[in-house]
Amino acid sequence: MLTHVVTAIGVLGLLTVVPGPDMAVVTRRALMAGPRDGLRTVGGVATGLLLWGALTVAGLAAVLAASPAAYLAVKLLGAGYLVFLGAQTLWQHRRSAPAGRTDAGPAAAGSPWRTGLAGNVLNPKIAVFYTGLLPTLAPPQLPASWGMTLLVLLHTTLTLAWLSSYVLLLSKAGPVPQKPRLHRALGRTTGVALIGLGLAVATASG
Repeated sequence: MLTHVVTAIGVLGLLTVVPGPDMAVVTRRALMAGPRDGLRTVGGVATGLLLWGALTVAGLAAVLAASPAAYLAVKLLGAGYLVFLGAQTLWQHRRSAPAGRTDAGPAAAGSPWRTGLAGNVLNPKIAVFYTGLLPTLAPPQLPASWGMTLLVLLHTTLTLAWLSSYVLLLSKAGPVPQKPRLHRALGRTTGVALIGLGLAVATASG
């Protein structure tokens, strides 16, 4: 059993560090509102994973993964959400921030926890991942539901550790630059990245 768990941690760890929608949403919040909001966003992402895990154990995620129409609907909602965040960020940084401004401004509006939760829940690939890959990693010595629960908890823990470390690493670079041009450039870059990721999610096959 220990061998299966170690293997699962290795596979889940590699998949966790691959950049995706969760990292994009966390990056936006951490850069524009600071590490505290970034960590709260990570908490929302983790809650989303636990929700997907509960749906998987209950068998509901398999229904979504097997239904092309339902999968497409959630995928387009998730892509639209990322594009919305990107467009919102671009709009908020259409002009340079006033000189000497020290607050996070409109970019910090809204609950960071809900932002992380929504970004994760509207990612149907989690359903496919949990119903397609996780069963192959579950220790055969455990009942199926217990094995899946263990893997979901491991994945959530790894995600919390990785994204939290990432937020703290970003914070080491200091606050968001307050020089108007740098502030605007950073906001625009983040906005374009979110829109690009949203379009990629919308056009991805499977």
